[in-house]
Amino acid sequence: MAITERQKQLVQSSFAKVEPISEQAADIFYKTLFEYDPSLKPLFKTSIKAQGQKLMATLKLAVAGLDDLEKLVPVLQSLAERHVGYGVEAKDFTPVGNALLHTLKVGLGDEWDSELRQAWVDTIHLVADVMKAHSFNES
Repeated sequence: MAITERQKQLVQSSFAKVEPISEQAADIFYKTLFEYDPSLKPLFKTSIKAQGQKLMATLKLAVAGLDDLEKLVPVLQSLAERHVGYGVEAKDFTPVGNALLHTLKVGLGDEWDSELRQAWVDTIHLVADVMKAHSFNES
């Protein structure tokens, strides 16, 4: 799966609007994630605030990396290896992706539309597919 140039631009420009509220966005993300799947909470050993900072930094790196997917792939593969070590399973990608979509919808408000949603869905699938293919024997 690939994303179009338009989708890349939509994801990057929308993430730039979420970045200034990154702490609030991270709070929304984790609250939503644990509502969707409470069994994931024990996977997080650090404070949710610290975890939120890591989440936003990783998202920033991934979103910027959309400009050069060849360079992004090894970064995502390394991230996948670390997540396996944390106890993450392939099935956990679904609630994480859904929590991220909800967070973006809340954070972007009226700017969230079907085109932007689809751009994020395709981007999340691209990232998840690379990670799962590398460390979770799925694609």
